[in-house]
Amino acid sequence: MIFTVLSATLMQFVPNNEMLIVAAAIALIFGLIGFFLRKITVDKKLHSAKKQAESILNDALKQGETEKKQRQLEIKDELLKARAEFENENREQRKELRTLQKRIQQREENLDRKVDLLDKKEEQVNRGEKSLCDKEQRFEEREKDLHRAFEDVNRQLQRISGMSRQEARELLLNRLEEEVKKDAAAMMRRIETEARERAEKEAKNIIVGAIQRCASDFVSEATVTSVALPSDEMKGRIIGREGRNIRALESATGIDIIIDDTPEAVVLSGFDPVRKQVARLALEKLMLDGRIHPARIEEVVDKVRKEVNTAIKEAGEQAAFDVGIHNLHPELIKLLGRLKYRTSYGQNVLRHSIEVAHLMGMMAGELDLDVPIAKRVGLLHDIGKAASHEIEGGHAGIGMDFAKRYKENHIVINAIGAHHMEIESKSVHAVLAQAADSLSAARPGARLETLEIYMKRLEKLEDIATSFKGIEKAYAMQAGREIRVIVEPNKISDDEAVIIARDISKKIESELEYPGQVRITVIRETRAVEYAR
Repeated sequence: MIFTVLSATLMQFVPNNEMLIVAAAIALIFGLIGFFLRKITVDKKLHSAKKQAESILNDALKQGETEKKQRQLEIKDELLKARAEFENENREQRKELRTLQKRIQQREENLDRKVDLLDKKEEQVNRGEKSLCDKEQRFEEREKDLHRAFEDVNRQLQRISGMSRQEARELLLNRLEEEVKKDAAAMMRRIETEARERAEKEAKNIIVGAIQRCASDFVSEATVTSVALPSDEMKGRIIGREGRNIRALESATGIDIIIDDTPEAVVLSGFDPVRKQVARLALEKLMLDGRIHPARIEEVVDKVRKEVNTAIKEAGEQAAFDVGIHNLHPELIKLLGRLKYRTSYGQNVLRHSIEVAHLMGMMAGELDLDVPIAKRVGLLHDIGKAASHEIEGGHAGIGMDFAKRYKENHIVINAIGAHHMEIESKSVHAVLAQAADSLSAARPGARLETLEIYMKRLEKLEDIATSFKGIEKAYAMQAGREIRVIVEPNKISDDEAVIIARDISKKIESELEYPGQVRITVIRETRAVEYAR
């Protein structure tokens, strides 16, 4: 900028040629000045860069020295640690060497003592050999004397008894034989008793284990005998004009329909549970539909019968699947399904059969028996109940005939016929069927009890408790599953109360039949009364 201003000023006062020369001179001067200024600046920057490089180099050297010293210190620490570890290992090795040296010295001392003992024993044996020779001679002489004495005694015995040696031997052997027979009989009785006790214990363990593992729900079912009606007016529609509707319904289902004074209900009566189910469902459908006449009744009954047959087949197949049994004859599956609508003392027979199959499978597994065969027996053991209302005879025999007809295993056939001991049991599976059937039927809640039987059991419990001396009162509680006994404290002590509780439990076990268990609680109360006057 200065150069531009100066050039402009000179151009005003200086001629053109001279002006160019002056401008060139001035530019040269300024160029030289800029060059020197730039050089000075570059020199300063180089000088500062050199100083900075020197400082960086010095810092790097110092840092390197520091790291070198630090590394040397770390190496020294590692060497010291290694040296300490080496000294520790040497110290432990020295201890082990000292211990080994002590053990070796002790063994050497023991060996020296044993060698001394062996030397002494060897001397004793050498001395004893001579005495043994003398003793053998004396023993031989004594043996000869005893032999002569024994012969003298035998001759005297033969002379006194009048029997020869052979006769005496036979007499002695006969007596020994009798004694051995007695001992053998006693031993056999003892072994038989022990085996029976062991078998009973094992059987109880197996049964208890099967009961604990089988967690089936119990729901007592009552046989459906009545159908609820929406109103009493429906009774007239069910009867129909001159009774034609009710006659058509009874003819189609085979069930008697009883219409009495019971409000808004009709009663179904019949021995066949499947027909009763068909009648109930058909009547309900007819009431919902509203069209009740003979033609419609026959149509609905046929439809319901097909639905029930399908449900029967599905129930039988599901039962076989739940138990894990395959290859059942289709007719047996149908008979199983029919048990869905059959109850025994309020217990559903199909559910009872499934539970018996599970119990038998568990017990057979504990006894290393054929588990599938056991489950098959359990599932089919009550198959005769599906047709017991149609065929004469007990359900066990009817079920056995069905099993024979459909080519079941001979073990299954015998077990079905023998599960109520109507025929002889020919396998362990038949015995297991009896046990599992009893377990399933006797468990608490499995079957309904009549009020009369229930009350008799409660009275019998109280009578058993009060039959002992010193009992003041007895109360049966919790539906007969507990009895509380109050004793007279001045006649019964605390120790005697324990004995009475045990005696009552034993008497209940021997005289009373009951489901589950009965808890006996003996209460002895002592009161101290005093009056302040």
